[in-house]
Amino acid sequence: MTRMFRTAALGLAGLLAAAPASALDLTKKRENLPDLVLGDDQGNDFVVENKDITLESGKAYRLRIVAKGRQEYKFYAPEFFRYIWFNQIVIEHKEIHGGGPPDHLEFDDPGEIAIEFVAIKPGTYSWAARGLESKGMTGTLTVK
Repeated sequence: MTRMFRTAALGLAGLLAAAPASALDLTKKRENLPDLVLGDDQGNDFVVENKDITLESGKAYRLRIVAKGRQEYKFYAPEFFRYIWFNQIVIEHKEIHGGGPPDHLEFDDPGEIAIEFVAIKPGTYSWAARGLESKGMTGTLTVK
């Protein structure tokens, strides 16, 4: 073994030993939030269940956005999407991974989209079903 290789190997071993033993993968300890539900099964397309949700910064979450109504719901939450770290977006057991936030989530038919993320920046962020705000299709996502 050359001296340079041995020195590099010892340096790498030292770095690995210095890594905190308590480091953990936040995405493995996620909390399921109450579903944010757009519309209902009784024909009321503009009711919203759990329109205001509170989270804690630094924690991992899963939020299911469920469309039950028969409207086209365009779910916009641009500031919230900007200030969370996305682990994945799940649609019908298919996962989407990417390097940045989506512009919006759209439902053409009833269904669900789950987002798995870590809340990063505290604040109160508005969301809206674009075009349906006057019908009460708005709410907040508050990160403390």
